[in-house]
Amino acid sequence: MEKRALGRSGLEVSALGLGCMSLTTGVGHRADKAEMIQLVHRAVDLGVTLFDTAELYGRTTNEELVGEALAPYRGRVAIATKFGFDLEAPLGPGLPPTNSRPEHIKAVAEASLKRLKVETIDLFYQHRVDPAVPIEEVAGAVKDLISAGKVRYFGLSEAGVDTIRRAHKIQPVTALQNEYSLWWREPEGAFFPLLEELGIGLVPYSPLGKGFLTGTIAADTTFGAGDFRNSSPRFALEHRQANLAFVELLKTTAQSKNCTPAQLALAWILAQKPWIVPIPGTSNPDRLAENLGAAEVTLSSAEVKAITGAADKLKAEGHRYSEANQKYINR
Repeated sequence: MEKRALGRSGLEVSALGLGCMSLTTGVGHRADKAEMIQLVHRAVDLGVTLFDTAELYGRTTNEELVGEALAPYRGRVAIATKFGFDLEAPLGPGLPPTNSRPEHIKAVAEASLKRLKVETIDLFYQHRVDPAVPIEEVAGAVKDLISAGKVRYFGLSEAGVDTIRRAHKIQPVTALQNEYSLWWREPEGAFFPLLEELGIGLVPYSPLGKGFLTGTIAADTTFGAGDFRNSSPRFALEHRQANLAFVELLKTTAQSKNCTPAQLALAWILAQKPWIVPIPGTSNPDRLAENLGAAEVTLSSAEVKAITGAADKLKAEGHRYSEANQKYINR
């Protein structure tokens, strides 16, 4: 698979990575561990070199699975993980409380290193901005970890423009992980110019709209218990029909390109900037192969312009997060 550089940091990875959250949590279905390890191995065979996990996913079980699965490929792949939540806090609605105190960041790094079975974390993201801790202190803590050889690169997730600038002055930011897809295009106006200026890569999560843009979700589709989409306003039945207009746009164009809607949605993202590396997630080996096939779909500038222009005329309905989780987006 084609390689891409995440900004000017020196970190080079496959054009498409693998978001690993769904290997253990998030979509209702709990897949067999051995099958998920095989899926990770298949991703490596297909050229993936960036694997994205977090201590939050499965409350550390995701890191353990990813660490076990990638043990045979040390030195050939990059593992990204995240800090920033207090997993000791009682469970409640939404995400746990944020915690990015420097001593907590360093403790999380030590624990993640053990679970991932590595000596160095390739890319360490702040999962969500902690309003109680100045970003300069966060960046300083990661800088210490980099100096100690325990982390290679620093990333931020769902951080605002000012936060990114302030962090970058203390420790250069390698990657920003924000949601980005054909139906959530906020990064284009708010972040693209900044990332270009500072030489930071973009790692879009949910590049397929949490599965919506694959064309496999209908107006009357229901999700299993535990599936996070049950609490997402964008998937609510009252918004579903309007949002299917994005899927119809993809289906129409995909037919002419002899590809699937999911492949077209990913190819469109790849065509935006050379420093963008989407990380679609899946626990289905067939879907994995389909998603990675997007790297072979070439769009001309005219085709990109046509898709973008058509999407400009559509409006996504419903917030992307529940009220309980929206409060963690600190712009």
